[in-house]
Amino acid sequence: MPPRPTKKRRSKRRHNAEDEGLLDLHIPPSMDMGVAQTMTSIAQMERCIARILLLRYQHDIARLFSTRIHNIALVYIPKLIHNCVALSGPAWVANNADSEELRDFFRAALAMDLRQSGERVATKSVLWSYTAIRHFVSHLPQHSYMRQRGLHSLRLLPFYPYLKAHLQSLEAAPPPTFHRPPLLGSLIPGLELLERHCLVRDKTRKHPAWDDWRMKLKLGYERLVDTLWRTAREFDVRGYGLVLREKLTTKWCDCGCSTDHLGEVCERTVREDEEEAGKRAGKEREWDGRGSGVWGWETEEEEDVWECRLDFGGLEADECDGVDDMSIGELMEWRYIKAERAKEKGNDAFKKQDFELAIRHYIHAHEIEPELPHYQLNLAAAHLKLENWSAAERACTLALGQHKSGKGYWRRAKARKMLRRPEDAARDLRMMLRLQPNNAEALAELSSLVSPQHPGPGCSTHASSSSPSSSSSSHLLHIHPAPPDKHRRPSLPFSLHDVDQRKLKIVSLPLELPVPRMESLNYPSWDRFEVRRVD
Repeated sequence: MPPRPTKKRRSKRRHNAEDEGLLDLHIPPSMDMGVAQTMTSIAQMERCIARILLLRYQHDIARLFSTRIHNIALVYIPKLIHNCVALSGPAWVANNADSEELRDFFRAALAMDLRQSGERVATKSVLWSYTAIRHFVSHLPQHSYMRQRGLHSLRLLPFYPYLKAHLQSLEAAPPPTFHRPPLLGSLIPGLELLERHCLVRDKTRKHPAWDDWRMKLKLGYERLVDTLWRTAREFDVRGYGLVLREKLTTKWCDCGCSTDHLGEVCERTVREDEEEAGKRAGKEREWDGRGSGVWGWETEEEEDVWECRLDFGGLEADECDGVDDMSIGELMEWRYIKAERAKEKGNDAFKKQDFELAIRHYIHAHEIEPELPHYQLNLAAAHLKLENWSAAERACTLALGQHKSGKGYWRRAKARKMLRRPEDAARDLRMMLRLQPNNAEALAELSSLVSPQHPGPGCSTHASSSSPSSSSSSHLLHIHPAPPDKHRRPSLPFSLHDVDQRKLKIVSLPLELPVPRMESLNYPSWDRFEVRRVD
């Protein structure tokens, strides 16, 4: 038999060497491009999931906090009204429902509630969003494996078009805001509670002001609840969602599942929740996936999650200066007190005109409490004094991203004016005048920015006449924006007595914590206040 050609034998040895990886290999460019495209697709999908989680989280805050506002109207507003009429008359609330005194109290208490959005909503929102995504993959062959290990971004790639379509629908929807959930009850229980409190005041009701007191209280209650909702809508829930982004993207749970990226979240938590609470009818067929963990969801008995005590642990020892026996609820109170102490130090430095030191203290306060916007407003004031116009604008923008305040618009308008952006400054002043239509200082400033020939929409001009304060400008702009006109109160259907026109002040009471070397500070709250006469 003739010998085999050596050429074939060498070819076989070369093939074996390649199998053993002994020779250098060059990955074909087409294969490299395929890997790169896959990684790019995964990154795009993970960004899509991150955006979905954030938008759904913002909507979840708005939905759950709307229940909170309704509960405040039923439980805490009657108490506030009772305390006010105890020092005045039954028509006092109807006459003062739009007063800045009451609205400032609402703003402070609402801000303290909203700063708890992370602790109250984040865990539920992530769980709901994960459940919704999970239903998409329930029919995949790998479903049994994913029930053991959790969703992974690579396995979700076939569903990217559906996720992207849902993201587009969320982004096209109106921004989340606060609205009374339609399935919750009316205000009748709150009104009945108020009337029961006032019935015990037999001696006071002998005063002529207490004629038709039920009708006066009802009108005052309805007006004050309306003011509560309008004040709540000054807060932008999207600002709080952005502040809490880290809690949604890096702190999913404590069960040991992967948290390295957005594509893998906790399966065990969902399974335990379903085993404990059961599956709602039709839940597998819906995209929403909401409601788990909220008692009475979408019924008149729906739970106010802000009433649940934050009494679980999880506190680092260095977070409270050695006091290591505090719950999450107590930690949040302690955190607020620390931030207020830093703010007060900043205020002292501001009064001494040491604005650099004031800035450092205000920044420290904001680092402690990033979800309270007023520290950024303090910071903007100090930057304005140092003529740091861009820094002042940034601080105001951050604060306005959480709460639409006249002070924020005013200070940003001043910064933008000095940055030679008069149109932006005028826009801020118009927004301020929507909140404070009769602010003479803002009207005068706007008149100096806007040409009399082009006053802009919603404005009219006429020559100023008698006021010495307006002599520096030949024209004065009067802003008549739609929102104040829309909410303008009709005249009262009854006459006022002297007791109905008394001046009252709402004062937050100090907060006491078992912390050494800690002075008490006022802590805005719906149940920690008192009403005082000031006249």
